[in-house]
Amino acid sequence: MPEPVTVRDGSAERLSRMVQLPTVSAELAERGLADFDRFRGLIAELYPLVHAHLAFEQVTELGLLFHWRGRGDGDPVVLMAHFDVVPVDERDGWRFPPFEGRIADGSVWGRGTLDDKGPLLVVLEAVENLLADGFTPARDLYLSFGGNEESHGAAAVAIAALFQERGITPWLVLDEGGAVVDAPLPFVQVPAAMVGVGEKGVLTVRLTARGDGGHASAPPKTTPTARIARAVDRLAPNPFPKRMPRSMRAMLASFVPHTRGASRLLLRLLIALPWVTARVFSRLGGEPAALVHTTVAATMLEAGTADNVLPSQATATLNLRIAVGETVESVVARLRRVIRDPEVEVTVVEGGEPSPESPTDSAQFAAIVAAVAASYPEATTAPYLMMAATDSRYFHRFSPAVYRFAPIAMTAAQRASIHGVDEWVTIDSLERGERFHRALITAIPE
Repeated sequence: MPEPVTVRDGSAERLSRMVQLPTVSAELAERGLADFDRFRGLIAELYPLVHAHLAFEQVTELGLLFHWRGRGDGDPVVLMAHFDVVPVDERDGWRFPPFEGRIADGSVWGRGTLDDKGPLLVVLEAVENLLADGFTPARDLYLSFGGNEESHGAAAVAIAALFQERGITPWLVLDEGGAVVDAPLPFVQVPAAMVGVGEKGVLTVRLTARGDGGHASAPPKTTPTARIARAVDRLAPNPFPKRMPRSMRAMLASFVPHTRGASRLLLRLLIALPWVTARVFSRLGGEPAALVHTTVAATMLEAGTADNVLPSQATATLNLRIAVGETVESVVARLRRVIRDPEVEVTVVEGGEPSPESPTDSAQFAAIVAAVAASYPEATTAPYLMMAATDSRYFHRFSPAVYRFAPIAMTAAQRASIHGVDEWVTIDSLERGERFHRALITAIPE
């Protein structure tokens, strides 16, 4: 990878300024577009060479698409990120105000530093530095930035549709997702760059029960609230089958050369006995369990208007993440079977199918592995199945190589701060993230 003459200082200060704009997409109706428009202007100010040399296209009010024309005519590369963030409640006890962008202790603090303004910044840093060197990529490069990923990603939907309308099939799509972690599994204590090769589907379901209201002093045998409570309780022992996806076998295999003794033996057994592995991971709970089956979580419950009045209707909202091998239709059918109550109405609010799993034996994945080696040489690159949803899901329907990886080091505490309290990113990670994208862009083949 050719080194640029100059890598600009000040990435932490630039991220701080991004964080100071509260681009909360969930609050657009109340706050309007002003901060989102300011963010677009801030990119032009902070990255003058990007602004001068890349063609810019506004796609919907919240989609920013930059086009860097390459030397050849091969299919392009698309680097994705989003600049909207989730809401905050400052009563939760933030160490620093969430939209101050405080730089302290070798880190930048605030909402969006990890999700996803930090990963967006390192893309722009790399492109700006390469432009300063007069570099031109081997094939066209697009920067696709969405402003409503946290609110279902309509901007990314429009950008992906634009690619399809123009007959453009990306050679590589890279979005947020995995990160560089220090302990990818409880029994694997090695630094690993976790690259999402697929993602689970997302499904929101509403359960509704109705009945006669009345005074709470004489309740009937079964009330709407009791029906909903029973339905949720029946779903508590996860009812979905356990499976070991292809990406999980590849993940475990990638760790074998970096382990010894009992850990290596365990990994080999898990690879050889996939049906056992699925059950072991299910018992581990948390992230390991989410890798092997569809998850279901009751996230919202609603009923009643007063403490002495029986509600005539009760609802529960379920959030499900659909495992590879299942569909929205099959998951809804299983919910109905497990709930076993015809008086509970099951309504799909929103549903998206799981993605295909992108290959790990491709030139595209090899380019990601090489870029990790240039920026995090201590880490092994491992594929995995991503549990959350990203804007890249709108590209995987027509692009064969879609991956999810933010080249940022994240401890378990940092991962917990995403959508939580005290989100922060280290300045060292920003510098390494820039190095990753610089290595990736310069190594793209014609």
